[in-house]
Amino acid sequence: MTARAGSERMPLAVAQAEAMKREKQAASQRVRRQYLTYLVSFITIFGLWQVMATYVIPSILFPPPWPVAVRMGRMIASGDLWAHVSISMQRIALGFSLGSIAGIAIGLLMGSFVFVRHFFEPYVNFFRFVPGIALITVAVIWLGIGEESKVFLIIYTTIFIVIINTMAGALAVSVNKVRAARCLGASELQVFCFVIVPSTVPYIVTGMRIAMANSFATIVSAEMLGASLGLGTVIWTSRLFMLVEDVFVALVVLGGLGFVAARIFVLGSIRSGGRYGSAA
Repeated sequence: MTARAGSERMPLAVAQAEAMKREKQAASQRVRRQYLTYLVSFITIFGLWQVMATYVIPSILFPPPWPVAVRMGRMIASGDLWAHVSISMQRIALGFSLGSIAGIAIGLLMGSFVFVRHFFEPYVNFFRFVPGIALITVAVIWLGIGEESKVFLIIYTTIFIVIINTMAGALAVSVNKVRAARCLGASELQVFCFVIVPSTVPYIVTGMRIAMANSFATIVSAEMLGASLGLGTVIWTSRLFMLVEDVFVALVVLGGLGFVAARIFVLGSIRSGGRYGSAA
């Protein structure tokens, strides 16, 4: 009897192993097709840029991709580009992290407790309609032209988007899930930590993805007015001296960094998708 049962289990184990192998191969093929599509998309973008700059708008103010690539190579070789990119990304990382942490905490509280939601709602709905660019002058007056004003502006443009998305996620948690947890003896703290917070993760990731784009836009604007290093500074000083290739280098780098940041969020969402649900 035991030998027969063991012989029956062996084909089942082999079938499961083959199924897992086929699934991994299919996933690998999907990833390859996805990145191949990305490659074709980028080639198309630069091809259209070449056609526009050469035939549609032939102007010294709209350089083709090759002169921009040459200038980018020179800036990389001299180390100037890395200096500008690193300082901008440091400012974005610090402000975005602080704004996201505060936004997640406030959003969870607003979505979970009616009193907290009613208390913070006037502040959120008032300040989120005041763009961060409008506060650049105020930030410089209050905090000077150092790092504090730039980080403050990024926090400001990040926090409200994360708050709104996190609160929406907390409010969207199924009542049946909360009731089921309470029927099993969960306390309010356990319901909050093990039901509401995990269910809100896809909304949090989506809010952070949207806020990241605002952070890029804000740091460029802030660096244009008061900074010696940064991609915004490159754009501003290049405009003054008509260095059009430098402007396009900064634009290409900003777009590339934004694409990489978006992919990181998507991959993080997919990795956590099995437990919390995917925001990709």
